Amino acid sequence: MESYAYALALYPLTPFLKSVKPTSGNTKPQLGLVSCRGKLCLHSDSILNRKSSVSLFVSNQRWNGFKVRAASVPGNAGETQQSKDSVGTLKLGSMFAIWYLLNIYFNIYNKQVLKVYPFPATVTAFQFGCGTVLVLLMWGLNLYPRPNVTRSQFAAILPLAVIHTMGNILTNISIGKVAVSFTHTIKAMEPFFTVVLSALLIGEWPSIWVVFSLVPIVGGVALASFTEVSFNWIGFSSAMASNLTNQTRNVLSKKFMVNKEEALDNINLFSIITIISFLLLAPVAILTEGVKFSPSYLQFAANQGLNVRELCVRSLLAGFCFHTYQQVSYMILQMVSPVTHSVGNCVKRVVVIISSVIFFQTPVTPINSLGTAVALAGVFLYSRAKRIKPKAA
Repeated sequence: MESYAYALALYPLTPFLKSVKPTSGNTKPQLGLVSCRGKLCLHSDSILNRKSSVSLFVSNQRWNGFKVRAASVPGNAGETQQSKDSVGTLKLGSMFAIWYLLNIYFNIYNKQVLKVYPFPATVTAFQFGCGTVLVLLMWGLNLYPRPNVTRSQFAAILPLAVIHTMGNILTNISIGKVAVSFTHTIKAMEPFFTVVLSALLIGEWPSIWVVFSLVPIVGGVALASFTEVSFNWIGFSSAMASNLTNQTRNVLSKKFMVNKEEALDNINLFSIITIISFLLLAPVAILTEGVKFSPSYLQFAANQGLNVRELCVRSLLAGFCFHTYQQVSYMILQMVSPVTHSVGNCVKRVVVIISSVIFFQTPVTPINSLGTAVALAGVFLYSRAKRIKPKAA
């Protein structure tokens, strides 16, 4: 059975729930609205005075200016709220699934392209170019509000874009030189660099639990590195350097977002960084690697196993996944806490490592697997340790 509550909207202004006395003895009874088993029923004022605490007077001419509205509140409000929570959980779960799938496909396509087309600066610039096109479409079609960037904001964002560009080039260098699974195992060291840089740049010192959680991360990455079949120093050092640059960007972004007057939302901040990165990297890629879209270089890629059409399609798909997975990541970050996002990022890395090992049939030794598992377990402990707030002195 549903219960109803009726709200009054009275014009001109009259004190709510104020009783009105009849002016004469022969005044006709006033009519009111009450709940009658889910239906609206009319009763005389005398009945209302006995059974209802709220009356709506509508028969007297002096109340012609009054407007009456009935607002029903369903009795199953709790079920409605539960349904909304379920929809929100389903939406968040779907976004996490999309985030993971886009990561998997990006790493697979990116590795396939870099394996036959070993020009990381050109590939990275192309990926930034794809992201720039998507950002301009997003703003042009009013899918997301376009920001008005001031000079001071641009001055603060520019160094972030430079570091972001360097981090992505270094990551692509590593992926081109070693197995995808090994690159992501090394990138599990990100919390270590985050803690060190936060202490050095913004004076944010870690708790003892956070420090303890770094031990299995460092130990696991070291163990995995010593037993990695595809190990080489270029791939290892470039992945480590990408950790340094990416976490420097994140720490500086946090410092930038603290200033409320200068702050942008995460999605627009990332979008502007993407555009600046493309404008910075495109000429650098041409100067350092030359124009690599000539027939001879495309034929070289074809001789390695990908024809021109396959190379172009995989490059476009990698560029699309590269930008959209980061956009989805920032959208999730706006819906959950940073710690929850960090846990999700840890699970994402596990999913990417397992999927890449299966797809590329990467040889993995038991000790190497143990080192990777220990490092990822340390990342999970780090995300849990971040939840522990230090006791007030």
